[in-house]
Amino acid sequence: MSELTVEEWVRTNKPASDVAAGPADDAAVAAVRGFNRFYTNVIGLLRGKYLDTPYSLTEARLLFELAQRDASEVTDLRRTVDIDAGYLSRILARFESDGLISRQRSAADRRRLLDAMHVITETLTGSPQPRGYLLRAPRPGDMGWVVQRNGAVYAEEFGWDDSYEALVARIVADYVVHRDPDAEAAWIAEVDGVPAGCVFCVREDAATARLRLLLVEPWARGLGIGGRLVDEVLRFARRTGYSRITLWTNDVLADARRIYQRAGFTLDDESPHHRFGKDLIAQNWSRDL
Repeated sequence: MSELTVEEWVRTNKPASDVAAGPADDAAVAAVRGFNRFYTNVIGLLRGKYLDTPYSLTEARLLFELAQRDASEVTDLRRTVDIDAGYLSRILARFESDGLISRQRSAADRRRLLDAMHVITETLTGSPQPRGYLLRAPRPGDMGWVVQRNGAVYAEEFGWDDSYEALVARIVADYVVHRDPDAEAAWIAEVDGVPAGCVFCVREDAATARLRLLLVEPWARGLGIGGRLVDEVLRFARRTGYSRITLWTNDVLADARRIYQRAGFTLDDESPHHRFGKDLIAQNWSRDL
């Protein structure tokens, strides 16, 4: 039986010029397919219990991919494993039921959906629709977002190295650990439920506040978020009792500098320095409150 199957398989795979098609060839193909189904069933690939586990080969492969990273997008898993979306959903539901994984809605998916809705609306109406935003206090996870996005945005737009991200991490850590809630605050700007900007107001001394880490995501610029964040810092500083506010920036940050000028800040001094992998001009700005 085995020798016949191999012989017929070889004949079946010869070029058409060597072997004419016929009933024997069809029978050989059917025999090979039947053997494949039989053998995969014998070694357990169709019945689960791969390597004495309760999971099939496909499920074991998914578990391997999930173990390679802290979090995975479903679309990435589908692309990696090349699996039907419905089948993948059922497998993930089983993994969750077995306590192997936890699932949550992706903020990126929400943003993609909202962006798609805006595109559809603009296409059908022929004009851009205004996008609203709000300012709120930081929530769990936002401080990590502040560090990550500062590092990524400044690296992409200005070529700064990871020493800037390290600086932001220290500033954020100091704020979280040592914050005086009566004298210091931070704000997160949201557009369509997605973080789009941030700013901090910290204590410099008893009379002076310091504005730090103003950032607006590139995709959210043009909505007035930067100016609104600075205005919120000024209002907070006045209510708190500060009489002056200061900030430190670099000359290449032209958009931020224009926001500061419109908010009444003036340049106190500047000096060249080499930092974040670049030759820059550091600037100190301030204003009375």
